[in-house]
Amino acid sequence: MATAPAAFGQQERAMPWWIPLIQGVCLLIVGILLFTNTAATALVLAQILAIYWLISGVLEIVSIFIDRSAWGLKLIGGIIGIWAGLFIINNPIGGTLAFGLAVVIILGIQALLLGITNIVQALRGAGWGIGLLGVINIIFGMILLNNKAIAVVTMVWVLGGFAIVGGIASIVMAFRLKTT
Repeated sequence: MATAPAAFGQQERAMPWWIPLIQGVCLLIVGILLFTNTAATALVLAQILAIYWLISGVLEIVSIFIDRSAWGLKLIGGIIGIWAGLFIINNPIGGTLAFGLAVVIILGIQALLLGITNIVQALRGAGWGIGLLGVINIIFGMILLNNKAIAVVTMVWVLGGFAIVGGIASIVMAFRLKTT
């Protein structure tokens, strides 16, 4: 959306400065809670995600009646969303652990595939740096896949760290927007 020039030659901001401030404060709170009350915070975040998946799955199926294109994919996506949402809502602790385990397995497989791709690129002349990165990715993928329980627990702290850093960055951006 383009902004219209305001009085005295200044332009209106597309986003008020206080929106990234609120986002940053919320991220900071979630990050701190992930470090100080890990299990309860992970459980609440999984429940929020489950509700989102449930609603999204229902809306995906309803959208078939509005737009029939790719109806098979919409139906499968809707069913998976509803199933995953209901599973986590009905089994809060088991669902949260299953979700964390699924994420760790997906990340481990992705790291292995990326590592193999990087090594192939290095062998084709992309340089030793990309080959070294490939080896590191393979090691990281094997660590994730061989130590799933530890990876699930530490993933919550990694997400907490990202939330804290992202929250601080968002707060800094908000104050920069306010002063411009």
